[in-house]
Amino acid sequence: MLYFMDTPLSKAAGAAQISYTVSFSEAQAHYADVEMTVSNLKQPTLDLKMPVWTPGSYLIREFSKNVESFTAMSNGELISFAKIRKNCWRIQTAGVTSLTVKYRVYCFEVSVRTSYVDAVHGFLSTTGIFMYPDKMLHLPSTIHIIPYKGWTAVSTSLETVNGDPFTRHAPDYDVLFDSPIEVGTQDVFGFDAAGVKYEIAMCGGGNYDRERLKRDFAKIVEQETAIYGENPNKYYVFIIHNFAKGGGGLEHLSSTVLGASRDNYATEAGYFSFLSLAAHEHFHLWNVKRLRPIALGPFDYENENYTTDLWIAEGFTSYYQNIILRHAKLYPPEKYLTSMAGTISTIENQPGARVQTVTESSFDAWIKAYRTNENSINSGISYYDKGAVIAMLLDLEIINNSKGKQSLDNVMKYMYDTYYKTKKHGYTDIEFKSGLEKFTGTNLDDFYKKYIYGLSPIDYNKYLNYAGYKLIDEFAASNDATLGATIVDKNGKNIVTNVLRGSAGWIDGINVNDELESINGLPVINVATIMNGRKPGDKISIVVNRDGIPVTLAVTLLRNAKAAYKIEALPDASPQQVEVRKKWLAL
Repeated sequence: MLYFMDTPLSKAAGAAQISYTVSFSEAQAHYADVEMTVSNLKQPTLDLKMPVWTPGSYLIREFSKNVESFTAMSNGELISFAKIRKNCWRIQTAGVTSLTVKYRVYCFEVSVRTSYVDAVHGFLSTTGIFMYPDKMLHLPSTIHIIPYKGWTAVSTSLETVNGDPFTRHAPDYDVLFDSPIEVGTQDVFGFDAAGVKYEIAMCGGGNYDRERLKRDFAKIVEQETAIYGENPNKYYVFIIHNFAKGGGGLEHLSSTVLGASRDNYATEAGYFSFLSLAAHEHFHLWNVKRLRPIALGPFDYENENYTTDLWIAEGFTSYYQNIILRHAKLYPPEKYLTSMAGTISTIENQPGARVQTVTESSFDAWIKAYRTNENSINSGISYYDKGAVIAMLLDLEIINNSKGKQSLDNVMKYMYDTYYKTKKHGYTDIEFKSGLEKFTGTNLDDFYKKYIYGLSPIDYNKYLNYAGYKLIDEFAASNDATLGATIVDKNGKNIVTNVLRGSAGWIDGINVNDELESINGLPVINVATIMNGRKPGDKISIVVNRDGIPVTLAVTLLRNAKAAYKIEALPDASPQQVEVRKKWLAL
């Protein structure tokens, strides 16, 4: 069943009136045609701007690069304009009360945050489609969609106008830019949960089970809503793009866009990975979209919006994506513990975890998170991963200190009620810390100094012991030797693609892009075979081809420091440890 909300056209007295028509005259060539009408103008010039980034994805993406064929007309006559910035067109409007602007947008980038159009469907990531009049972000607009031939459905959280699914209303630009639009022949079905109507729009086919998805999505929705005590939506849309190999998600105010692999729904690993992604993005409708760092709204759509708190906004959400599945009884406790141990392994095997703090990682998202290179593993840490682990530590601390009566859920609800519902603004670093301390019952200055602002090794077992668990490194007793370099076969050549900080290769000068030719005079056919049986401290001679020049390197092998963690139950857990465990894992 397809659900529609409906709204009448609203017009603020004296304000400019704005409407858009989007059509697809050359969908097969990946174009969206936009016609924008602005009336009730009373100014000598009008600046039209296009956002340079999209909320939830912290990178300047320069959407205006895809715009072409800009024209402005009034009463059938062309109006003079000039492009004055990379994303701003200034139109001369002296004596003009109404005008129509036309432009085309090239849409051919597959991701959850960028627009894509072809003859099969159109996905409109609205920040890269709709220009806005400067200083008028507060104004409403109407969007009319003229579908390409054969397209029959529109999926978006924007409300319909007069019952027409192809005409939608946005109360302001913050809502418009937070409401992606899918147009095509998607498979649309729905369910009700937590008093909200939900739509699932499946694009690109797939071996999914409709009824199972509806049932399991409803469990996720109910579990997450229970944390906050309310679901602030009347209507919510999951737009899901299925590819041969796909992934990723982007949260929005009343919808989300997910990428998935169309044939993975039938495997246990694939299905639960998808549910975890859905739980993550849906959890954002509270954490980020409403409860948010103070820097993340109102948005500046032309510049970076810096915050040191993405470890909360994204990291806590990453923690909840799997604990929610566990609490909803969709995920067995053993699987959950394995996934958490995997996150710990990822952090501890990343040299950058000893270089970049989680607050620095958050602040530098704009220049590092989406621009990784061969040295990123050595210089940075993911605020998703480390933030998730920090959330786990705090959750266990709260459960233990309250003797199982409270958890991190109480913090999230308190912060939501206090800052979103009552104070109606985002939180600062200090305010979130105070919210945590209210429920840990302890001063967190030392915790923050070590783990938030600092680089101290995390004492995992202190917190896992609260629940009667311990962390075990299955590779702790190994004494294997390694170069510490990732080597990939590229057209028969053994090419170095990564060198770990502090490894033998790092210390003795192996470079990324080196071609390994020989080790101790033996041609490098299979690196693993040549390295087999060697011990830490062994000295070897390596010849590499570096930009066409042979270079001989003397390398002293070191122990492979890679860890493989698992979380094990303590043999004799105390009654309190058992109580914490039950609360944590909903046993």
